[in-house]
Amino acid sequence: MKPFEAIVREHGPAVLRVCRAVLGPQDAEDAWSETFLAALRAYPALAPGANIEAWLVTIAKHKAIDSHRAAARRPVPVEELPETPDRGAPSATEPGAPRRPGDDGSDPLWAALKTLPRRQREALAYHHLAGLPYAEVAVLLGGTAAACRRSAADGLKKLRILNLEDSR
Repeated sequence: MKPFEAIVREHGPAVLRVCRAVLGPQDAEDAWSETFLAALRAYPALAPGANIEAWLVTIAKHKAIDSHRAAARRPVPVEELPETPDRGAPSATEPGAPRRPGDDGSDPLWAALKTLPRRQREALAYHHLAGLPYAEVAVLLGGTAAACRRSAADGLKKLRILNLEDSR
């Protein structure tokens, strides 16, 4: 078995890219750290010949799910409660409201990825950023390799459309 430090050096950047794509830049480093802490504990029991990158991305996916769940439970402090929005036009935070990547001052790539449905975003991250084949992405997300390929293609199409709209 390789020393764990070599595993971190070799696969750390890909895992961080996946964490950033799935969680955004604010939570990515925490998820990356938690991924490698969990991997360090489990590494001695890893089967010889296992796909280490897929194993690490699977752990990162679980940490991302944990992060999403924790964020959903966390209260959001506000100075004042917002007025009830006019039901005639959707507000910027309502579903169906037009969203523009980067409007919130965040990283434009994350802002664009955030507009995608979670399955499309994760399929793109696992295949294009982590380099996993669609068969392994299907194991992570559930479903078939063809469905994961379709999700990634739909996500890329939407990102291209957003990019074209932004360049006008």
